[in-house]
Amino acid sequence: MSNVVALYPGTFDPLTLGHEDIVRRSAKLVDTLIISVAAAHHKKTLFTLDERLEMTREALRDCPNVKVESFTGLVSDFAVSMGVNVMIRGVRSMTDFDYEFQLAGMNHRLAPDVDTIFLNTTDTYQCISSTLVREIASLGGDIAQFVSPHIHAQITSKLKAVR
Repeated sequence: MSNVVALYPGTFDPLTLGHEDIVRRSAKLVDTLIISVAAAHHKKTLFTLDERLEMTREALRDCPNVKVESFTGLVSDFAVSMGVNVMIRGVRSMTDFDYEFQLAGMNHRLAPDVDTIFLNTTDTYQCISSTLVREIASLGGDIAQFVSPHIHAQITSKLKAVR
């Protein structure tokens, strides 16, 4: 492949250091990496779509071949519309892999020209999930080791406003 365009989809509510690790490692493997932030109408998110886009862009501004875009609907349709060759999926555990493997199969049926690459999470970040970060933060725990400083500040500010 001469020009590899990859897609890393997710809700990113919020973007964690685990997500950033997957992005930074993936960006070295492809020409262009599109971080696709899902509108996630089916989920109750802490941050709005615009807030998640801004936080993700800020955290990854030092990655020149990374673009951050939003999408609604099927990720396979979005991938095709963006000229994507490869979808990147981070895997923390066998449970993740089982779910991601099913998604990859379905996405391949919907978009046969888009392959999925599974990237194992670095062991330092295996326990981190956006859900756990939100929960720890909402209960007053320290999440500084799980998210970048800019995102930490955004979560702290958001939770103060909610309380």
